[in-house]
Amino acid sequence: MTIYTIRHGETVGNKEGRLQGWFDGELNENGIALAKETAAALKEAGIHFDACYSSPLSRAADTAKILLSESGNENTPIFYDDRLKEADVGGWDNRLMAEMKEFMLRYMTDPFGITKEEMLDGETMRETCDRTQDFLKELIDRDDDKTYLVSTHGCAVRAMCDFLYDDDSMDFWRGNLPLNCSMNIIEVKDGTAKLIEQDHIWYDKSRCVDHYSIDRFQ
Repeated sequence: MTIYTIRHGETVGNKEGRLQGWFDGELNENGIALAKETAAALKEAGIHFDACYSSPLSRAADTAKILLSESGNENTPIFYDDRLKEADVGGWDNRLMAEMKEFMLRYMTDPFGITKEEMLDGETMRETCDRTQDFLKELIDRDDDKTYLVSTHGCAVRAMCDFLYDDDSMDFWRGNLPLNCSMNIIEVKDGTAKLIEQDHIWYDKSRCVDHYSIDRFQ
C-alpha cells in the first residue's frame, strides 16, 4: 500500500495571512495552478490512485478534484471524511495572524501546551492528532496493494503523521507547516507503515511560500 497525503493549494486566506481552521476558504488562482502542476507531474510519473479520501472543506476537496482530473485519475472515486478536516482553531479562525502574533508564536512553538480554553472553544492539538490518526491508522490496517490519495490540510498532515516520524525531534511542525500542495508519502508493508518522503514538492521550489514562518510572529 502507498498513501500520498497532500496539503491543499494556496487559498485566498493563505495569501492574506489568515489562520484557517474549519473556515471554508477557497483556492486562489495560484493554488489552482499549483494543484494542476502537481497533477501534471503525477501524470508524467504514471501514478494511479485507486481511491481518494478528502476533507470536506472546499480547499482540500477542490485540490483533490483538480489533482485527479488533471493526472489521468478522473475515474478515481472521492470519499469525504470529517476526520481529515483542519485543526479546529475556534474563535481564532480566519483572523489575520499579524493581529495575533502572541498566540501564533505559541501555536508554532508549543502547540501541545495550548489549552482548550486558549483555543477559544477549538480543539487541542492532542485532539487533532487523535482524530486524524484514527483515520490514517484505519486506512493502514487495510494493508492492501492499492495506492491512495489523501487530501487534507497543513496542521492535519503533521498531526496525522506525527506517530510515523522516526526521529527524536520535539518540533511538532518539523521546521514548518507542509507547504501548499506538498506531499508526504507513506508505504505500508506487512502491517507496518513508514514515512518514506516528507513534504515532497512537484512544482518549481522557487514558488514555495511558507505562510506560517515563525519569523513573522517574533
